Amino acid sequence: MTTVRVRLTLIYSGLFLLTSTVLLVTVNLLLRHALDRRIGRIGPIPVAPAAPGLPDHQPPTLPDLVDEVIDYQWGVTVATVGILTLVSVIVGWLVAGRILRPVHRITATAQRLSMSTLHERIALIGPKDELKELADTFDAMLDRLQRSVEGQRRFIANASHELRTPLAVQRAAIEIGLPEDVGEIRDKLLFHNHRTESLINALLVLAQAEHGLEKRTPVALDEVVLLVLAEGGSDEVTVTTRIEPMVVDGDPILLSRLVTNLVDNATRYNHPGGTVEVTLSHGVLTVRNTGPHVPQESFGDLFEPFRRLQTTRGQGAGLGLSIVASIAKAHGADVRASRNPGGGLELVVIFAGTEDAVPATDGSSRR
Repeated sequence: MTTVRVRLTLIYSGLFLLTSTVLLVTVNLLLRHALDRRIGRIGPIPVAPAAPGLPDHQPPTLPDLVDEVIDYQWGVTVATVGILTLVSVIVGWLVAGRILRPVHRITATAQRLSMSTLHERIALIGPKDELKELADTFDAMLDRLQRSVEGQRRFIANASHELRTPLAVQRAAIEIGLPEDVGEIRDKLLFHNHRTESLINALLVLAQAEHGLEKRTPVALDEVVLLVLAEGGSDEVTVTTRIEPMVVDGDPILLSRLVTNLVDNATRYNHPGGTVEVTLSHGVLTVRNTGPHVPQESFGDLFEPFRRLQTTRGQGAGLGLSIVASIAKAHGADVRASRNPGGGLELVVIFAGTEDAVPATDGSSRR
């Protein structure tokens, strides 16, 4: 695929060579025509006989001289066209690069942009032409985007406080204010309070992940996985691990939530006596579990919010894998899911630079 710079160079060189060639050919043809007319007016020139005893050597006639001059002129023309070809390509390449320099600056700025660098602007300096108009339009769009993102961040922070505080007060009132003789009602209210609080926390994490990372720090993902496994787990499910050291640039809290959701999903949607395998190797995190069979038609909904499989109705809010997909996307990772032959799922998180480590699986879902 040719670049714009190459195409501009070819256009400049082609037009220059076409103009130069037409000019030189026209000059040669006009020169030949003018010489023929002048010689026709002069007429034949008498030639003196050779002196006795000298070889009979006829000097060149005027038409012969004209042919020699024209042949020489055509040779010079071909050499000139060849030199002009090289010069036009070099000059066209340099001119195209200079013209496209603002475009490269716009592209570089766009590639650097993230949620933490929305304050950057192109600020192109130069004449008021189409490229400066494009750069100014891009800067204006970044201004609107930055205001929108800052507004959404403020909304998330305010919603976090406004939604969590009443729930905490409600939970305290239930635990302290209700008498012991209404234990069944008390437990039911606490259960729904906890479920609502978990739903709100999940929604806030999902919103934070979808807005990208404000800053990145080196995170030892192997330590995060081991900590999550040490804090969680279930007596009804056997967890096996194979962990290799790995460092990821990202947010430690979000990465911990990613691993937690994967392990909780594999443990919750399992059967008694089942297994969960957690593997971290070559930049790929794999969580494989036993459990119910997942219908093929449900794979497209695995990573969608509030989508739960028919086999898991009533369990969770349907946000676990949505949060996993959003956190992975914020870290430049890819998430894939595939069915296990005996039931259950295999969820794979492939971090940037390791896409070739896991081959594509038939019947899998990718996010």
